[in-house]
Amino acid sequence: MRLSEERIAHLSHLILKGLVQDGLVEPLTAEERLFRDIKRTITAALMEEDEIDTYARRKIQSLSRPVPEGGAEWQVLYRKYKEEEMRRRRKA
Repeated sequence: MRLSEERIAHLSHLILKGLVQDGLVEPLTAEERLFRDIKRTITAALMEEDEIDTYARRKIQSLSRPVPEGGAEWQVLYRKYKEEEMRRRRKA
């Protein structure tokens, strides 16, 4: 799922606000740096999700017989390949 730069910034502000409210960070203590770090983390997670999605779709497309997208078999294979790639990335 793609999010716009504005939505990522909004989510980053909400997370930072929650951290301040919960007393996990001091107000005004390097807030701009924290904001950038949160935003960078969200962006990296979304990019990784896109890469994993692409991997699973390509793997399904590379099968010797076509599997129609959206069908039950496609869903099972997609979930399997996606989980496989996520496990592989966690080990690396």
